[in-house]
Amino acid sequence: MKIDRLVGERFKEKPSDCVVDSHALMIRGGYMKGVANGIYSSYMPLKRITQKIENIIREEMNAIDGQEVQFPVVMPASIWKETGRYDSIGSELLRFTDRNDIPMVLGMTHEEAAVQLVRDCAGTYTKYPFMIYQIQTKFRDEARPRAGLIRVREFTMKDAYSFHTSQEDLDRYYKVCYDAYNRIFARAGVPEVITVQSDSGIFGGNVSHEYMLLTPIGEDTLAICDSCDYSANMEAAQSIVENKCEGEDRPLELVSTPGIHTIEDICNFLHTPLEESCKAVIYQKNADDSFVVVFIRGDLDVNETKLTNYLGEAVHPGEVTDGCGLYAGFTGPYGLDTEKFTVLYDKSLEGTHNLSCGANQPEHHYTGLKISRDIGDVEYIELAKIKEGGICPKCGKHTIKLSRGIEVGNIFQLGTKYTKSMGMQFLDSEGNLQYPIMGCYGIGVGRLAASVCEAHHDDYGPIWPMSIAPWHVEICCLRADDDECRGVSDKLYEDMKADRMEVIYDDRNIRPGAMFSDADLLGIPVRVIVSPRNLGEGVCEVVTRDKQINEKVPLSEVIDFVKKIIKDRLDELNG
Repeated sequence: MKIDRLVGERFKEKPSDCVVDSHALMIRGGYMKGVANGIYSSYMPLKRITQKIENIIREEMNAIDGQEVQFPVVMPASIWKETGRYDSIGSELLRFTDRNDIPMVLGMTHEEAAVQLVRDCAGTYTKYPFMIYQIQTKFRDEARPRAGLIRVREFTMKDAYSFHTSQEDLDRYYKVCYDAYNRIFARAGVPEVITVQSDSGIFGGNVSHEYMLLTPIGEDTLAICDSCDYSANMEAAQSIVENKCEGEDRPLELVSTPGIHTIEDICNFLHTPLEESCKAVIYQKNADDSFVVVFIRGDLDVNETKLTNYLGEAVHPGEVTDGCGLYAGFTGPYGLDTEKFTVLYDKSLEGTHNLSCGANQPEHHYTGLKISRDIGDVEYIELAKIKEGGICPKCGKHTIKLSRGIEVGNIFQLGTKYTKSMGMQFLDSEGNLQYPIMGCYGIGVGRLAASVCEAHHDDYGPIWPMSIAPWHVEICCLRADDDECRGVSDKLYEDMKADRMEVIYDDRNIRPGAMFSDADLLGIPVRVIVSPRNLGEGVCEVVTRDKQINEKVPLSEVIDFVKKIIKDRLDELNG
């Protein structure tokens, strides 16, 4: 391929609507073009990158006995209604009606399609275990697409589904997939990806892990322990607190607090720390707008994922109105009508005393609250977000650090959620009907490409790993108008092509600075520079994009020298 024939323009200026580096560099480098909000078309460089990622994924999935299939992008709503997700998933699922007035959906995930494909051909235990996978287009109608390919509406994803006759067999295979994912990310050039415990969300199941690339621009917050190997998404991380009940119990006392509404204000007014307060966080259920009041220690925040999982339904921030029985800034547990509201207590309040809290009347708070004495026996539920410096759930030390990360893959143990709801059964060895147990394993192809760019770039462009680079080597002919320079460059290009090397050739008659700027944006790992000055010495300059190699190599040795670089780097990644 010659650059002058490459569709797509490269330019210097950063687009104003790009908030992360990978998005800006991919737009500037001619990798993709926006079509609609969160929807992109790919130019050839990006297509070659994603094809290589897909090939790595295929090799690793096939190596663990995966069978590649293809599910439809468009599915009848009927199979989603079997599992209940047609109604439980919100507007992220794009629903429409075809010309025959049949309700249809665009696939944002394919658990239903996977079960529908195999439920009639796996009726006996002798067919198990097996895993099917696809690499397919999906559509998720994200409310706020952002960061280029990191959060989009239309995307390509590898999703795999395994089926098992026992939990023990799923556990065994789950570990196999866990290791295969580590190999995929290492081969793609991001071995620094870590695994964290996660919440299964709309997929269901009890055991799940996410593969995270740590980066400040990540959308997810991760809790990582500095002293052990504990790591979890904040949505799933357990919040452990220590309460020190120092001093004697004080009586409950009503205090006038005019003009004070926030927990910080009341603690400043009373000259007490946030840890000695009980704050109310008010939500409403999406289904019926009924109020949910969560009481939690004043220095902590509610983890809405934990709250939603506990309630079994979605919630939104509550709107406190006159006459609803709640008082914004003054709601507390003492005297609250628990018959009228869903009232929950976080574990951070267990064993506390002498707390300040709202008095359920305007401009007043209580001090001296002791829940066991003033409220009675209540159930304490773990609903808080873990915080920086918090207690590690594994080693028990105050060593939790919060970091940002991009989710590049996920694996779930789904259990029988889908097979049971869709009536998939098999006969076990004793002739009894059982429901297969499922696992689910996903990788976003475009998001992984963008994440690699985010992890490996400089101010001038991406630094693509050899394994997924659009081409391995770029020839830069600095003087296309010079017969010798052009002749040597042309011969190198033809010889490399004949040797089946992945090469792109820039023979445009432009300034070296402009040529190198475009080369940086393409991020090709190896650059061969042909110039009259170099040819005067009988050499070419071979430079790697990461600047680790910069050598003048005799013309007769250039191809072998470049091939060795390519082999060494591929061996390192694949190793």
